[in-house]
Amino acid sequence: MTRPEVLRRRLSRLGEYLDILKRLAAYPLEEFLANPERYGAAERFLQLSIEAINDMAAHVAAEEGWGPFERARDLVDLFLARGLVEEELAERWRRMIGFRNLLVHDYLDVDRKLVHRFLREGLQDLEALARVFARLL
Repeated sequence: MTRPEVLRRRLSRLGEYLDILKRLAAYPLEEFLANPERYGAAERFLQLSIEAINDMAAHVAAEEGWGPFERARDLVDLFLARGLVEEELAERWRRMIGFRNLLVHDYLDVDRKLVHRFLREGLQDLEALARVFARLL
């Protein structure tokens, strides 16, 4: 059975990360790109936010006995199959997972303009996924 305290703790952290990311999103592109502390913080907090989502998904899937999963993308399919996310949000979640992998594994090739665009356009997807997990409490 899903342990609410696990979700609450991660949702709380995710809320903290999103607050920081919203502040970083307020910078115009030129100011964002000119400051390594800004884009470095954005990259790290985006990574942590996506990992928090995936950690909650893994916890729920494992505790509820939904079957095996090997990759984060498998979790998306499990949530989609149970009607917990709609296809559109599932597809955006899959893209987030790919973005997180880029931030972690291909960090030398990260396009910081893309990071800034995610700050401006993608935070609502993180918030939508947070609401999915909040409903499971």
